Amino acid sequence: MAAFRAQQRRRTALITLGLVAVFTWTFASCRSHTPNTSTSHEQFWTEFHPLLVASDPNSNPPVRVRNADSVGFDPSNTDPLPDLLRLTREDVSNMRLAHSKFIDSIEQTQPRLHYQPHTRGLVSTAGGSYLPVLVISLRMLRQSGSTLPMEVFLANWEEYDGYVCQIVLPSLNAQCVVLSEILDTIPNSKSAIEKYQYKVFAMMFSSFEEILFLDADAFALQDPEVLFTSDPFLSKGLITWPDFWQTQQRPQQQQLPNPATIRQSTESGEVLLSKRTHARTLLLAAYYNFYGPTHYYPLLSQGAAGEGDKETFIAAAIALNEPFYQVSEPIRAVGRGTPDGFAGSTMVQYNPIEDYILTKKGEWRIKSATVPPSQPFFVHVNFPKFNPATVFTENGPVVDERGRYTRAWTAPEDVVEAFGGKKTEKAYWKEILWTACALEGKSLSWKGRTDICSKTADYWSSIFGGEQEEHSI
Repeated sequence: MAAFRAQQRRRTALITLGLVAVFTWTFASCRSHTPNTSTSHEQFWTEFHPLLVASDPNSNPPVRVRNADSVGFDPSNTDPLPDLLRLTREDVSNMRLAHSKFIDSIEQTQPRLHYQPHTRGLVSTAGGSYLPVLVISLRMLRQSGSTLPMEVFLANWEEYDGYVCQIVLPSLNAQCVVLSEILDTIPNSKSAIEKYQYKVFAMMFSSFEEILFLDADAFALQDPEVLFTSDPFLSKGLITWPDFWQTQQRPQQQQLPNPATIRQSTESGEVLLSKRTHARTLLLAAYYNFYGPTHYYPLLSQGAAGEGDKETFIAAAIALNEPFYQVSEPIRAVGRGTPDGFAGSTMVQYNPIEDYILTKKGEWRIKSATVPPSQPFFVHVNFPKFNPATVFTENGPVVDERGRYTRAWTAPEDVVEAFGGKKTEKAYWKEILWTACALEGKSLSWKGRTDICSKTADYWSSIFGGEQEEHSI
């Protein structure tokens, strides 16, 4: 009888939600102009884009001999980095001249980034199937107590989802910004910007002075506001987090001794940056990304795992001699055990404040220091995306080799325990369940799907033994 009453409550909640949707979807599907898109950003783009174009590398793209191996970071490994790219001396000379020309141009012209002084906020990029994932991550972040506003950048109007952008995100103190509305100030300029390049332009066009960029599938375990008010951010102005691998930039690009012995490569799912102190770094990173796919991504990664925007932030800071801090505590992979060993789906990044306190004292755990680790701070559910419309694939993160539901985060046990174990996983799935039921029938990326809520509720009940709750905005 109790089960029957629970089923009736669920059915009533869904019917009510469906009736509400008739009105909200009619309203939300009508496009409006991008909220708070400032003409100042458009003015900046009309000034900055010509500088990018005028500093074209004027060279043939690097030719790959092969892709660099994805080698785990080992500070004791002093082997020189491989040179797997072929460039003529003329190409190298032209690229260096163009690079110097761009730096000189931003020094002389000083295009001014526009932001609201003394503000801080979250920035992300999403669109299409990433929007439901972003909603899940943002709801998890709000559980930490964070009230920081968020700006969610979409590439163009084709990625715009009226219900998510006008109903769901504003209820979470977030808003959508359509990047093409700014880029179209210069006709055809958006054609040169796509995929990994969006991140730096979202940061550049955000309205905040201080930014925490988060990938759509990443969230903080505690209120990230504390990061803005503590070292290393106060003294450095730019914080990045590590990837699993050693750097693989082309040896001729090195500005320091062999970087492979100094720090891990960068994982850019989380970036903390002050536009007041690091405007030039952001502009140079934008240059590296504007010409990234053809020139700078190969130079900075040589085809190693994750080649894209991730190395451009530190490279820009180094080139301009501006300070930065990369967290030393290694990234950890989390997943579940399988008959073949381990199926990872998630990455865990660590508290930069605690890490900085250790490294200032000379305690580098990456270099075998035996002090206790800092605490997990970010969870990045990177592969596959835990989109409830697609996550229930056979032999995936939540369906095992025999077709049975399973928990996704069970190993390694010490890391799972450190970030909250089953309690955190259950909280995450509560937000996945909410999103599945609240967006079904309304999110454009789920058009025509009527099984997403029921599938997610079935998983929730099987793994966590809970009842589906009512879902409304």
